[in-house]
Amino acid sequence: MSDAAQPTAAEVRAAASVLKAAIDRHLEAVERRSGEEGSAVYAAFEELAAAAEAYDEVLYEVHDEVTPFEIPSSDTLPAYTGPDEPGALSVLIRRDYTVAEPHRLLAQAQRIADLDPDVAGGDDAEDREAVGSSLTAAVGVLFGEFEPDEIASRHREFGLSEGDSAVWVAAAEEPAEPGEWLSAPFDQVDPELVICRFDVSASFEDELDFDAEDEADIDDDADGAEREGGRVVDALDELDDGDDELERVDTSR
Repeated sequence: MSDAAQPTAAEVRAAASVLKAAIDRHLEAVERRSGEEGSAVYAAFEELAAAAEAYDEVLYEVHDEVTPFEIPSSDTLPAYTGPDEPGALSVLIRRDYTVAEPHRLLAQAQRIADLDPDVAGGDDAEDREAVGSSLTAAVGVLFGEFEPDEIASRHREFGLSEGDSAVWVAAAEEPAEPGEWLSAPFDQVDPELVICRFDVSASFEDELDFDAEDEADIDDDADGAEREGGRVVDALDELDDGDDELERVDTSR
């Protein structure tokens, strides 16, 4: 047996009290936050994470029990070495999708090509027809017509299923010159300049039931959009009873 003093039940209660206070301070910081300024929230988050870890450790050592929650850490990023007052920001975003319903993606792209022939080769009928039969052509039309945020919010309508996503916000002394990095936009990312990151993944949560009312709304919206261009495609196949809930996790410093 180790000669180190073992924690006591009293220390567990003390750690629980510290954790409760940290929860209160974190909530107060969130409620007081104005606009996008979140430095107090980040500090309270770190304090809450440390208190939760300490409580979990002594709870296990004394009572052989663990807490049912886990606060993610930012250990995947090195220490921040950028400016304290950055003059510019770079936001790097990655979103993964699965083409869950190819027929719906093709139909939506064809609808867009029918409404605006210029997006698919202008007067070239062969190019317009390819949009409704080639997934690569259809993807090019959809992402050329809609902003990425709109596709993210309407992904089911386009026959896509969300996968993981990540947002990195990196600091810079000055903004880049126009066109400076367009040839290789992701090659010069310095992890030490990343101020904060937000990750979304089904791995953060157990599978949750998909709300039947939401399912009906999605069907109605998508079917209406398909008819808008004079084309009607087959209705959605019945959705699964469950769907992975994607949880957004703030792993800010």
